[in-house]
Amino acid sequence: MTSEAPAPDVRGIGARLRAARERKGLTVLQAAETLHVDARVLEALETEDFAALGADVYVRGHLRHYAELLGEQPGELQELYAGSHPAALRPDLTRIPRSEPPARSRLLLPALLLVVGCAMTGLLWWFLSLPGEKARPLAPAPPAGAAPADSEPRTGSNGAAAAPSGALPPARAGAALVRGRGEAQLDLTFNTGCWVEISDADGRRLLHGLIEAGKVRTLVGTPPLRVVLGNSPGVALQLNGRPLSVAGLVHRDGSARLLIDADGQVTAAAARLAHGD
Repeated sequence: MTSEAPAPDVRGIGARLRAARERKGLTVLQAAETLHVDARVLEALETEDFAALGADVYVRGHLRHYAELLGEQPGELQELYAGSHPAALRPDLTRIPRSEPPARSRLLLPALLLVVGCAMTGLLWWFLSLPGEKARPLAPAPPAGAAPADSEPRTGSNGAAAAPSGALPPARAGAALVRGRGEAQLDLTFNTGCWVEISDADGRRLLHGLIEAGKVRTLVGTPPLRVVLGNSPGVALQLNGRPLSVAGLVHRDGSARLLIDADGQVTAAAARLAHGD
């Protein structure tokens, strides 16, 4: 009595596929025609030449289709493939092509940073320079006792020289300047900084510009005097030594446009007259 020889232990992927195909009675060419693939694909699977099939995804696809055709278990063969090829468990990211960013994209960020930097620099310059801006007088006051070269000294009724036309008087508190006939002396004490413009009836501009706090100005001119004050509550006025009141003549913003006659009467002046036009 003879005993049958045990079946060979088939464990490899290629061996299992080949044995299953032979049990089906198929040739490699017939199986390839059924799957609509090249016969060399099936030969590579049976010889386990997986590198010839390309990427891992193609190997797994061909392996699953071939196993289903032959009645093998695709899941088991996939596990055998993954165990024998550990690199197939994860994609090789180093082989994924990366496109270089275009030159235009590389230049966009530096250009944007440059624009933002310029804008911040301009804003900082504006912020630092704006508070320090001050109006300046159009014509600086000459030294005390000096007369402009282009103006002749004017003599008052007592024969003494009076302030020349267009000259700014010296900044002295309570200075008694020589007044000509029909002229008046106006003293201004600046408790706060104030923009001021003053002219007399002859059209002479006696004072013009921003005067700082703590300064005193003494002017001589022919009344009525036309006075514009940007911050009138911070300025004390005297005409010929007598204090002047501007109550009721100050605007809401603190400015005042005044007309002061020879008797010390203060009235509101029209904008045209206040500017000496």
